[in-house]
Parts: sequence; C-alpha cells; structure tokens
Amino acid sequence: MTSTTAQTTTVADLVDSAAGRVVCLSMSKDPNAKLTVLLFDPGQSRPSRVAKVPTTEAAARAVHAEAAVLRGLERMDLGPLADTIPHLRALADDRGRAVLVTSALPGRQMLALYHTWRHTARPDTVAADFAAAGRWLAELARRTCGGHRDLSTMVSTATDVIERRFADDPGIGSDLRRLAALREELSGHPVPDVVVHNDFWPGNLLVAGGRISGVFDWEGASLQGLAVRDVAHFALTYSLYLDRHTRAGRRVPGHRGLRAGTWGAGLDYAVDGAGWYPDLVRRFVTDALDRLGLPARLCRAVLLAEIACIAAEADHHEFASSHLLAYRRLSGTPS
Repeated sequence: MTSTTAQTTTVADLVDSAAGRVVCLSMSKDPNAKLTVLLFDPGQSRPSRVAKVPTTEAAARAVHAEAAVLRGLERMDLGPLADTIPHLRALADDRGRAVLVTSALPGRQMLALYHTWRHTARPDTVAADFAAAGRWLAELARRTCGGHRDLSTMVSTATDVIERRFADDPGIGSDLRRLAALREELSGHPVPDVVVHNDFWPGNLLVAGGRISGVFDWEGASLQGLAVRDVAHFALTYSLYLDRHTRAGRRVPGHRGLRAGTWGAGLDYAVDGAGWYPDLVRRFVTDALDRLGLPARLCRAVLLAEIACIAAEADHHEFASSHLLAYRRLSGTPS
C-alpha cells in the first residue's frame, strides 16, 4: 500500500476540488460523532474521496488516531487486502480541527443489504455475509501475525474499565466476580497478536461480488491486538439487530427461537439459542478458534468476553450499559 498524502487547507477547498459535488451522510449517534462527506471528481458517478469531519475535540483526537493507524497499515505487506482499506490522502482543517481525507472504496455497505427485505431471514444470504467476513479476517490474521498473547488479557483490560465506569452500579460486584471466573477460563491459551479493527461490524464493511471490498472507520483499531476480537465482534453485532424490523413480542421472521422486544434478544439468541442461526454463529467462531490454534470449547467464553469489551469500550454510555446488562444476563447462565 502506498500513500499519496497531500495537505489540503480547509474543508471548503475539498468541496471546491469536487466542483461542488458532495454527499453528506448522516452522522453517528455517538456523543463524539464525525460527519462523513463523499467527494466526487468532476464527471464521475462514484466518489473518489471521503472526508471525516469531527464535531468535538474527542472526535478530532479519533481522527488523528485513525490517520496514525492508516499510516501504519500502509507500511505493512497486506497483499490484496490493501485495496480494501482506505488510503490516507490528507489531513485537512476545519476551524482548527483535523479532517481525515481518504480514498473511497467500492461496494455496497453490508448493513444496507442486512436491512433489505428478509435478508437476515434466509440462511443462504446470512451465511454468505459470515463467509465473506471470515475470509477477510483470516487473511488479515495470516498477514499481520506478530507474536502471541494470553487470551485472558481480553477480559483483564475490560474488567479494569468496567470497574471504574460502572462503579455506582449495585450489581457491579457480581459482575466482577463473574469476569474473574471468565478470565480464569480463558487463561493459559495463547492467541496471535494481529491487526485488529475493533469495530468490525456490518456498518463498517462494504461488499461486492461476494467478498469484502472495503473496511472503513479504523479510528479504534490496534496494529497489535487479539485475533479473536474482530471475529466475536462481527458475530455479536450482526446478531444484535436481527429483530430491528419486528414488532415487540412477535417472532422474528426466519428465526423461530427469537422474539423481538427485549434489548439484546439477538445476543441471547446467538450465544445460547437453538436453530440455524445460532449454529452458524457458533460454527463461525469455532472455525476461527481452530484456525488460531484455540479449542472450540472456548466459543461461548470468547463471545461473553467480547460483550464485556463492548461494555468497557463503547463511546455511547447507554450502549455500553446495555451490553453490561446483556453480559450480566448471559453470564448467569451455566456454560
């Protein structure tokens, strides 16, 4: 991957360079959101660049973090994966805050496909999404492995943050005891250190021709992280919105064991449910564990650990709290 970074002075300059043809995408609901702007070259029907404009100082720091990750990725031999990762083009300026400008990637957002009519109700379309994600993650792990770390560190880091973040929660004592037991279950299992995206979910993936054609939003990524993180994150976030288009109390089409209504019902279904979808999730995770040299019996523990990690790391406090409650609910179920 090669960089063609060039300094652009302001956001206005970016708009001028696109001859005024820009598309502003809706902002994230996160408290430190970024506005995404697609920039088109004159006469072109597809965007050539993407600008990420921060709305807060914390968002501006995230922009700098993403630029640093993209520079690090450019120095790696990623083979064909290099074409699926944005190239850093510039750090522009918007009223004293850095604006990240990257190349645009081809494909359709997996999340848009996810929300099309009955996409998640059909085993074949869902399996294709999981297969595409699994192939991409396997290739990333193969190309960026740089040592090993004990799998229990996944829980250790999350526990420290959860203890501070939810110190006033009356149930935190039980949560910490269960996290300690989970840490012990994962201890003694070395896992490869690889590049980890840390928000590998359908909303950050583009697909074309049955493969992942683009992965964006690298602001929370690590150039050295536990290879199981993105695997578990994808499985959980794909599961979380299965009931989005179903009225509360009703069965979710295609998923006889899932009823809409309770936040996180899709997580419970994926981790402990029965049917073609929970089986697919478990197969997706256990295949990855086998590839990484880890026993299949750790599947449930890894999924629970990732739920805890989301509770620790999510920027949106309500989203984090909901994952803590999901962890509390699931960790009370015998494995």
